[in-house]
Amino acid sequence: MALATLHSRAQQGIDAPAVQVEVHLANGLPGMTIVGLPELAVRESKDRVRSAIVNSGFDYPTRRITVNLAPADLPKEGGRFDLPIALGILAASRQLPLNKFNTYEFLGELLLDGSLRPVRGALPAAIACGAAGRGIVLPDENGVEAALANNVCVFAARTLPEVCAHLNDVQLLSRVPATRIDTDVEPEEDLADIRGQHRARRALEIAAAGGHSLLMIGPPGTGKSMLARRLPGILPPLEESEALEVAALGSLNFSPLRDGNWRRPPFRSPHHTASAVALVGGGSNPRPGEISLAHHGVLFLDEFPEFDRRVLEVLREPLESGEVIISRAARQARFPAQFQLVVAMNPCPCGYHGDPSGRCRCTPEQIHRYRARVSGPLLDRIDLHVEVPRLTAAERALMSSSESSRSVRTRVAAARQVQRARQSSANARLTRNRMITCCQPGRTGQMLLERATDRLGLSARAYDRILRIARTIADLSGCSSIGDDHLAEAIHYRQLERRPPI
Repeated sequence: MALATLHSRAQQGIDAPAVQVEVHLANGLPGMTIVGLPELAVRESKDRVRSAIVNSGFDYPTRRITVNLAPADLPKEGGRFDLPIALGILAASRQLPLNKFNTYEFLGELLLDGSLRPVRGALPAAIACGAAGRGIVLPDENGVEAALANNVCVFAARTLPEVCAHLNDVQLLSRVPATRIDTDVEPEEDLADIRGQHRARRALEIAAAGGHSLLMIGPPGTGKSMLARRLPGILPPLEESEALEVAALGSLNFSPLRDGNWRRPPFRSPHHTASAVALVGGGSNPRPGEISLAHHGVLFLDEFPEFDRRVLEVLREPLESGEVIISRAARQARFPAQFQLVVAMNPCPCGYHGDPSGRCRCTPEQIHRYRARVSGPLLDRIDLHVEVPRLTAAERALMSSSESSRSVRTRVAAARQVQRARQSSANARLTRNRMITCCQPGRTGQMLLERATDRLGLSARAYDRILRIARTIADLSGCSSIGDDHLAEAIHYRQLERRPPI
């Protein structure tokens, strides 16, 4: 029977569902038919496969070829099935042994000369192969990336003949060694570069220690962007499982592995002209957006009110749930999005409202319209609001050297360790049940919080966020319980709740 069966992987969000590639040769008019819900790039593979087989020195069977990609109801996209289809044709025509295919899974796009091109999503596929107990054969350019997966044998090839030689036991492919880039390179951007702005630096440290979102408001040139770009440098290294998730999401987007420390949290800073699809992901074949590429890291939105309001509103649900689900008519894709949001904005259109120089000429109506571009529900979801004022020349001249990122990161890592031991997550993601046990203030603290709630008109969400921030401040101080001073500082960081007169 001229039938060959191979194993491969499709791509569906962050997952890589198994696909069985069946190739059958039958008598009849020569040609190839591909079934199993293939999209255009998959249907076009018959031309690439035929040329690759012929140009690699093999015989292309002049028979009726049927290729089935099972399961039939799973959409198949991209050129990732070229390699398994070509191998299936060669095996069904008895040019390759059939007994080797149960131990491997195959991915790869073929060029007309038989060379292999890389495919996106190689790392999620390799992780799934390891869970299934099989090795994976893929293009050479995907080898290092796929080798990050645990408990999987990765074999990388440059051409179709190399894969065939391996399966024929003529010349075996070398297993790609697992290489983790753990050089612990210090970031180039250090907090020591920031002079002054002690309150903003303190808010940045609290945000890092508890995984909280942060909004900075102030005139141009006061250091808002500099502060935001130094946040990854004070975050503790990612756990290995977290770093693997980040690398898998980058694999879906053809993002190269980062040099230096692969466990460093990612930092994403999209331009304010970015669309909603660019921010949260999507497309006909859903791909991760900026919020997913910032998973376990920082998403920085500079010039916050300049983003389209409809684009900003799509952040509300992922900020709460930590994931984004993109639904299409034929498929649904889920991408994790546990990112730390940091935003910066000017106080008014010209940027100088409240500046001691008095250079602002914006009318109250202009200021109101400018700030109204950011909705109240979205602001309510941002934990820390801090003002970053302009420093005078005399103040800057008196400033001494600031604390380095390394020393701040030591305190942040200690606070995160306390949180992992207590609830296995950062304080920003404390559940209601855990808050009852570890975020309860004393009697005077409760009265302080109730007065602040009434005076500032805080929502129930803002109330909970103040408690989480206070818990983080207590952790940084090494205190087991929340004190009144911790609560007072946390309330002070709800800057935009005060609604100062314009």
